[in-house]
Amino acid sequence: MTAVIHALRAGDASEMGPYRLVGRLGGGGMGEVFLGRSRGGRPVAVKVVRPELAGDADFRRRFAQEVEAARKVGGFYTAQVIDADTSAARPWLATAYIPGPSLDEAVSRHGPLPAASVAVLGAGLAEGLAAVHACGLVHRDLKPGNVILAEGGPRLIDFGIVRALDLVGQTHSRMVVGTPAFMSPEQARGHAVGPPSDVFALGSVLAYAATGRSPFGSGHGEALGFRIVHEEPDLSGIPDDLADLITTCLAKEPAGRPDVPAVIDRLADPSADPPWWLPLDVTRMITERETAILTPPPTTPPTPTEPRTPARRKLPPWQAAGAALVTLSLLALALVGLDDEFDTVMGAIDGTGFEQVFDGPPGVQDEGVTAASVLTVLTLLGCCFVLGALSAQVAGRAVAPVADAIGSTLRTTVVTAASVAGLAAPPFAWTGLAGLLSEWMSPMTALWVALAAVAVALAIGLGWNAEAVKARETG
Repeated sequence: MTAVIHALRAGDASEMGPYRLVGRLGGGGMGEVFLGRSRGGRPVAVKVVRPELAGDADFRRRFAQEVEAARKVGGFYTAQVIDADTSAARPWLATAYIPGPSLDEAVSRHGPLPAASVAVLGAGLAEGLAAVHACGLVHRDLKPGNVILAEGGPRLIDFGIVRALDLVGQTHSRMVVGTPAFMSPEQARGHAVGPPSDVFALGSVLAYAATGRSPFGSGHGEALGFRIVHEEPDLSGIPDDLADLITTCLAKEPAGRPDVPAVIDRLADPSADPPWWLPLDVTRMITERETAILTPPPTTPPTPTEPRTPARRKLPPWQAAGAALVTLSLLALALVGLDDEFDTVMGAIDGTGFEQVFDGPPGVQDEGVTAASVLTVLTLLGCCFVLGALSAQVAGRAVAPVADAIGSTLRTTVVTAASVAGLAAPPFAWTGLAGLLSEWMSPMTALWVALAAVAVALAIGLGWNAEAVKARETG
C-alpha cells in the first residue's frame, strides 16, 4: 500500500513557523498539506497556501477571517485548528493530525462500509457539523477526502476555510470552490449557502460510504452540477432506513432537509461501540497510520542511472609540469655536459668545504649564463615541485581510499620517475645555482641565496600540493 506520508520534494520548506516539516500528506486547490512536528514532538497537519493565492490581497483578508473563526471550533469530531500565520509570505494553518485513512481511501481500497458503520459515520459527522455551525461557519467542502476515519469515530477536516476562495473565484477561475460531486444545488448554482448545504453534502457522503459511488454519478463538473440540480439521486443498494434519511438530506430545496440535530437523532445508537465501528481491514489501515507516525518518513529514492567507469583523475597541471621539467632538465644537462662542474659537485658531495669548492670557479662562471646554468635553476624548481607532490601523495593516503591515493598506473609511473630524477638532481642544481650567483656576490652569500631560493620554491610547491589534497578530499 502506498504510504500516506510521502517524502518532501526538492524546493519544499523544511520549517513553517515553529513546526518542522517531515513529510507530505497531500494537497488541493487551496494549498499543500505537510506533516509537521512541534518542538515538543507533537504531530500536526500544516496546510500551506499556494503562492498564486498568497499574492491576492482579497484572499489573504478572507483567509485570515476564516482561520480566526475556525480556531473557535471545538468538539470531538473535528480536527481542531491549533496555530496559524495569515501574514506569512505563504499563509499557513496547523491542525491536529489524525492518524487514519480518509473515507475516500478506505472505500476505494476495501469497498463500501456496512450499514452499522455508515450510521456511526453519519452521527459523528453530524456532530462535527454542529460544532462548525455553532461558530457561524459552513464547511462548504464536505466530501470523502475531508473525512478521516479514526479509532474512536470520524473526524471532519478543512471546515470553513473554502469560503476564503469565494472572493477570488473569478480571478482564479480554474479553482473549483467545493467538490462538484458533493455540492448542494444552491452551491452548484452559485447561490448563497448555509448549514443546509452541508446537510446535503452529508447525504452524498453517506451514500458514497454505503455504495462506493456518488449518488449523482461521475463526469465533468458541469454534468454533475446539472444532475444535482435537476435529477434524483441513485440510492440503489442502500438499506431502507439509511436510504430514507439520505433521501431527505438530498432534497433539492434547503428547507426540505433535516437540520443537523435531527440527523444525529436518527443515526445515534447508544449501543454502538466506536472503537470497533469499522471493518477489520479498515481498522488495520488506521493501525498502519498510527505506526507510520512513529517511524521516519520515506526519503526520495535516487534516480537509477547506468553504471559508469570512474573517470581517471588527472594530475594537477603544475604537478605534471614539475615532473616533466625535472626529467627534461636532467636530460638537457646530460646533453650539454657538466665537464667542469662534475669535479665541483663531487667535492660538494664528499665533504669538501664550500669555500674550497668555489675557490676554483666552475666553467659556468667563465662562460657567463649558459644553457646549463639556466637548466640547473629550472631543475631545482622542478625538484621542489616533485618533493611537494610526494608529500601530497603521503597526505592523500592518510585521508583517502588506497585506490584513490595510488591513482592510475600512468600517474604513478610519471610521479615515481620524476621523484627519482628529483632526488638525483639537487647536488647539480645547488652547485649550478650557487656558481651562477657567485658572479655577482661572494661564494658564501651565493650559497645562502641559493638555499633561500630552494626553501621558497619548496614552500610554494608544498602549498600548492596541500591545496590539491584539500580539493580532492572535499570533492
